[in-house]
Amino acid sequence: MSLEIKVPSVGESITEVTLAQWLKQDGDYVEMDENIAELESDKATFELPAEKAGILRIIAQEGDTLEIGAVVCTIEDGDAPAGSGDAPAKEEAPAAKEEAKPAAKEEADESPETYAAGTASPAAAKILREKGIDPSTIKGTGKDGRITKEDAEKAQTAPAKSEAKPAAPAAAVTPTAPFSKGERAERREKMSSLRKTIAKRLVAVKNETAMLTTFNEVNMQPIMDLRAKYKDIFKEKHGIGLGFMSFFTKAVTTALKEWPAVNARIDENEIVYSDFADVSIAVSAPKGLVVPVIRNADSMSLYEIEKAIAELAGKARDNKLTIEEMTGGTFTITNGGVFGSMMSTPIINAPQSAILGMHNIIQRPVAENGQVVIRPMMYIALSYDHRIIDGRESVSFLVRVKQLLEDPARLLLEV
Repeated sequence: MSLEIKVPSVGESITEVTLAQWLKQDGDYVEMDENIAELESDKATFELPAEKAGILRIIAQEGDTLEIGAVVCTIEDGDAPAGSGDAPAKEEAPAAKEEAKPAAKEEADESPETYAAGTASPAAAKILREKGIDPSTIKGTGKDGRITKEDAEKAQTAPAKSEAKPAAPAAAVTPTAPFSKGERAERREKMSSLRKTIAKRLVAVKNETAMLTTFNEVNMQPIMDLRAKYKDIFKEKHGIGLGFMSFFTKAVTTALKEWPAVNARIDENEIVYSDFADVSIAVSAPKGLVVPVIRNADSMSLYEIEKAIAELAGKARDNKLTIEEMTGGTFTITNGGVFGSMMSTPIINAPQSAILGMHNIIQRPVAENGQVVIRPMMYIALSYDHRIIDGRESVSFLVRVKQLLEDPARLLLEV
């Protein structure tokens, strides 16, 4: 008797998922509750466990888009193969082993279906075949070192060795040719559910909100001096480093209390005001930008914020964020400065009404008390929905954030 394994419900707003990769192969014996596949929704990646022990029969393929409730695979009744338990399997005679080796090699050479058997997922093997890449040269990041589809997509063909004479010196190459002759290859990749959702949401925000951006600049010297003075003590006491993001989060939550419209959202014909601040922090993950949420950030200390950010960022890198950890934020902070961005206009994270953009820190000349001095300066940007937030509120909010960052003692004294 076989049991159908179906796509589970993972959230009210999610109607379909993508089968990211199989963790087991067709015909494998699986234990009950053992993870057999990874499913990717438009918000997170999660694992699919086996609901009984038995033999796995794969139905859906990697890359397939499946509706909630669709059958992914079946598990048939069956015992674990000999040798997996306590009793050791009977070893083959040496002669039989020697005979089997050439045959296996010949079959692997002739059959494209076994191109990457045992090392790559079916989708990864197909991509590697198309690229002409030997899977043995790829280091897999999947379970037990298995090559995933993402590994295969990132893999680059090694330059072919040539027996011809050495190439002409670089000076002989025409400087106006940016690419070698004939290198006009293109490749196509199916958009992931996450990337498709990001694309739809960004376009929807542009079309459905009256988005405007206001800018200011912050002298980061006071915060840098404070960090330099206390970072060692802070890490020794709390077990985590003191970064810039906790200061910005604290400054934002303080300013949101004074300008509640920036923390509000529009729901049909009503404005919903929140008396708490759940701050979404934009994080770059392997499969795209995600925005995990720090709940009740307004009631947290600096070290609590730092710990929350570190935990969420780690989950994002490992694709372990849950749906609950990425929904329900009231305000977003994004830091393009870590990639070198000097200035940008961040796009609102709907249904929120505002987002703060941080940028890189540049030593620039500024005027202080009638004198020109060099200070570490950062541009900050607030994009907001003008339907709910007026110019006075947006500018005043950003000025308050600047004031708190340039005098961080105010964050501790709440003045």
